[in-house]
Amino acid sequence: MTEKTIHANPNKNRTPRHRAREFALQGLYQWLLNNEPASTVVANIRAAHGFDKADGEYFTELLNGAIAQSVELRETLTPTVDRPIAELSPIEHAVLLMGAWELKNKIEIPYRVVINEAVELAKSFGGIDGHKYVNGVLDRLAGRLRPDEAAADGRR
Repeated sequence: MTEKTIHANPNKNRTPRHRAREFALQGLYQWLLNNEPASTVVANIRAAHGFDKADGEYFTELLNGAIAQSVELRETLTPTVDRPIAELSPIEHAVLLMGAWELKNKIEIPYRVVINEAVELAKSFGGIDGHKYVNGVLDRLAGRLRPDEAAADGRR
């Protein structure tokens, strides 16, 4: 496998935090499709090529948090999506779980950063227009979960 085939977008400068999100996305995808325990998914992803360049602590927190809170996060997302969560592509589903978890639990990360990171992941790993859907859903969710921050931003 060449370096170009390892990541969907090898030309971007990816920070360790962004790499952690990429690996967490892969882990959530694996979890959604195989329904394996979080500990198995974490171990599999940590063994992946290039993981040493990721923020391992954030990866673990994000992946475990999104899995542990998945039922609650899906309930939070339901009013902002236009179809049942089960009908989303696994990539969109995983990206939305991650974005919802960060919006809810990582208040220190500006909501625009959370949305931008999710959109970039959807562009790199998802379908043609999946990033537009992710952007709209997380933007609506940010207005609900972080109304003061969104209002201060002048968009609400």
